[in-house]
Amino acid sequence: MRVELLPGRTVDQRRRFAELVTDAAVEALGARRQDVRIMFEEVAADFVANGGVLASEDADRAGQVSRFGGSGATAAD
Repeated sequence: MRVELLPGRTVDQRRRFAELVTDAAVEALGARRQDVRIMFEEVAADFVANGGVLASEDADRAGQVSRFGGSGATAAD
């Protein structure tokens, strides 16, 4: 499965996510652990929109975007 994230998550965060999602796939789908593939893709905040608003321009997400290396100005700037 492909997981899109804003840049800045640590290796430990991605590792923990992969472990939890793998456990869930094994339990819910009966998948073999070695067959659960997770690919992380970092997406710039200017390249993703939620509710029609770029993540880099969403005042409600300004703290998250800056925390995880978002680009561009936010309404909170």
